[in-house]
Amino acid sequence: MPNPYASTGSVATVTSSIAGGADDLTGGGPGSAPKLSTGTVLARLAAYVRPHAGLFVLSFISAAVSVILQLYVPIQIGRAIDIIIGPGQVDFEALLVLATQLAAVVAGAAVTQWIQGYCINRLSYRAVRDMRVETSEKIGRMPLSFIDAHPHGDLISRVVNDVDQVGDGLLQGFTNLFTGVVTIVGTLVFMLTVSVPMAIVVVLVTPLSIVAAGLIAKLSNKSFAAQQCIQGELGAHVEEYVGRQKLVAAFGFAPRAEERFGSLNSELYTAGERAQFLSSLSNPGTRFINNIIYAVVGVLGCACVITGWPAVLTVGGVQTFLSYANQYTKPFNEVTSVITQIQTAFASARRVFALVDSAEETPDAPTAIELTDPQGDVQIEHVDFSYVPDRPLLRDICVHARPGMRFALVGPTGCGKTTLINLLLRFYDVNAGQILLDGHDIRQLTRKSLRAAFGMVLQETWLFEGTVADNIAYGRPDATREQVIAAAERAHADSFIRALPQGYDTVIGEDGGTFSQGQKQLLCIARIMLTDPAILLLDEATSSIDTRTELQVQEAFDQLMSGRTSFIVAHRLSTIRNADCILMMRDGQIIERGTHDELLARGGAYAELYNAQFAE
Repeated sequence: MPNPYASTGSVATVTSSIAGGADDLTGGGPGSAPKLSTGTVLARLAAYVRPHAGLFVLSFISAAVSVILQLYVPIQIGRAIDIIIGPGQVDFEALLVLATQLAAVVAGAAVTQWIQGYCINRLSYRAVRDMRVETSEKIGRMPLSFIDAHPHGDLISRVVNDVDQVGDGLLQGFTNLFTGVVTIVGTLVFMLTVSVPMAIVVVLVTPLSIVAAGLIAKLSNKSFAAQQCIQGELGAHVEEYVGRQKLVAAFGFAPRAEERFGSLNSELYTAGERAQFLSSLSNPGTRFINNIIYAVVGVLGCACVITGWPAVLTVGGVQTFLSYANQYTKPFNEVTSVITQIQTAFASARRVFALVDSAEETPDAPTAIELTDPQGDVQIEHVDFSYVPDRPLLRDICVHARPGMRFALVGPTGCGKTTLINLLLRFYDVNAGQILLDGHDIRQLTRKSLRAAFGMVLQETWLFEGTVADNIAYGRPDATREQVIAAAERAHADSFIRALPQGYDTVIGEDGGTFSQGQKQLLCIARIMLTDPAILLLDEATSSIDTRTELQVQEAFDQLMSGRTSFIVAHRLSTIRNADCILMMRDGQIIERGTHDELLARGGAYAELYNAQFAE
């Protein structure tokens, strides 16, 4: 492997050395980071900077002008010292000119430094904005299997926390890179003009600080990577704990949840403490070496003034050279002072890129058909499916639902009822067989047009923070207020909505706030009634509603299902008596099919299940 510390004249080399070290982490698991080299990470970050090249160039120009002006200050100070040296030898007129020039130079340096900071901030935050937009859109293109397999809190941590850490690293990295490169080159040139031998001494000793920073960085890199991974796990735990607080309280799980939180928090503290301690050694170490360089330059400078060897220098020249020696080593000190932000940024960038590089949902076929007028003819032909390859779930499922037919899916938990619904919507694709909608294989239809043909009400409700009207109109944001109210009336939700403080304009909290589970379910039913789809998918849609309200909603569903193909998943068999066909499932297979009366007369598994529910 090439030595990353071979160069002595570039802050980029030091930054690259500091940022490396997490490359041995493997991607794929929750909280992990991909095995990306430092160069690859830098190249990918550059892609977010490239659209804002104007700010990048202006930042670099401002940094160059600012540094050059600052480098001119020691020359003026050296000249002033030479003017005032010795009693009665002060040239006040020349000193006033130098002072005026010095003030102008300092003011110019301050203005250009402000411009550089302004451009760097805008550049960093725009790049971070673009990165966050890309990661957010990426989640929308991911298959449901990926979302199901990864902790949601960890995904949120990558989109929010890790992207922010990358932004902090960009801000610090660019600031130090721009000023550092110009400072090193500029001071080297100025030192060579003052004294070549002294400049060579500084250049030869400086690599010691680079090596020291690099060695310490290697020790701390893995700790920074571990810190970000544990932070993702902690975010996942907190998201679950807060999101299911009622369940936690009901089961008295709080002590165990707090114990888990304490364990993760302790791991994060240990990893963070180790990372911070090791990285904190870099700045004092490089400053110690640079102070030695400063002392060596001072001693040699005095020798030059007294003896004229190895170069002839004045007292002002020594002061000028000491200032340049100090500025030459300053960029290395600045880089090591922000090593924490830089290392954290690279560890976070790897986690973000792990998300960005994850496999997306299989795109629509180039010849995919846009379904414009769905009739609701659904054919499921010899479908096999499994979530895990060696554990089959659905086997040889065959169903033909003609337009307007009502199919009910019943059976014990885990038999594949909801999975069949997921296959109809192409949340997952079948392993064998095919599903046809109006004669088209659903894999040959665009997902958007396919899913627009379905309306779905789940057992688990979902409401977002917003007004009641906005929640009902989620599937049809262009719906009028009259249409929203009509849908709520059909779902028997209008009465309790009007009793709210602001009626349909009442803002509800995340996941429904203080609404009862039944009220939340009614709002979800109103949402699907407003979309008026060709095919209905009802997965335990009335499970959280009292019996009286269920009868009212069932009447509304009967009206809504009239002339529409419907698939109803139900454990309460009283809700599916009027189904045209009932599919009794067990172990991923359809073991019985027929109407309610036919299955009862058969005296098989359905009759046994029905009698068990309504036995005296």
